[in-house]
Formats: sequence, structure tokens, C-alpha cells
Amino acid sequence: MQIYVDADGFPRAAKAILIRAALRLGVPVLFVANKPIPREPSPLITSLLVPGGPDIADDRIAQLAAPGDLVVTADIPLADRVVSKGAFALNPRGKLYTEENIKDRLAVRDLLSELRDGGLMTGGPPAFGKRDCQAFSYQLDRLLIRRLKEEGA
Repeated sequence: MQIYVDADGFPRAAKAILIRAALRLGVPVLFVANKPIPREPSPLITSLLVPGGPDIADDRIAQLAAPGDLVVTADIPLADRVVSKGAFALNPRGKLYTEENIKDRLAVRDLLSELRDGGLMTGGPPAFGKRDCQAFSYQLDRLLIRRLKEEGA
């Protein structure tokens, strides 16, 4: 199992949670971003710098992700792409995207985007907070432990 992180805009608090879990469980993590990511002192934690531009990091993650891998992203279209390949996708706020729910999430995202574009709705999600950290930590641990048990069986 490999974890890929859509690291552009990834919350620091979620990054710390992810790194602790990955090191504890021995799961490799690759942060993909279009800006340099500070290096972690572990061979399990690496980063990939991609050129700037729309969806370049997303395209690279979608290309690398394989069935059973985990992609951490707030980008619902990217989540849809990797889930369709058999990977798992987890939002930094703790929402797990699966084959059962990703199409609904994508439809809601598209509707909200249309409402914002039409000026009928303004603003975005609330600031990343303590509840988000707890939800992310819970879902991450739950998914990693389940996947590692499956791999070991």
C-alpha cells in the first residue's frame, strides 16, 4: 500500500497526523505538489515536485495510484478518478470516498460550483478545525489498519 497526498493546500495539522500514522504503521507516503515540500527525516516520507498548472499534480497522482492505494485529497474529481481505479480516497476532513458515494459527491460538487459561478452562493468550506483533525485521524487509522490486515491475510 502506498499513500499519495495532493499536497497543494493540504492542512498542516492533517499532515502531522498522516506522518505520525504512516511512520507508526510503516506505510510509505508521497506528497505531490507544485511547490517544494519540507523534507521529513524518514525514507517512508517523500515528495514529488511537479510543474505548476491546473491539475498537473492531480494527473500525476491519478497516474501513480494503483488498486488498494490511498489518495488523500480534497479534490473530488481526483477522488473520482482514483476510486474508479480501485484506490481509496480520503478527504483531509475525514470523508472517505468510495465507489458507493463518489458519484453523489461529484454531483453535489458540480451543483455547488454552478451556484457559486452564478453568484447564488458565495464562500467556501469553513476553516479546518479540531473536529476535522479528529475525523481525519479516525478515518485514516481505520482505513490503514483494515488495509494492512487485508494485505497481511
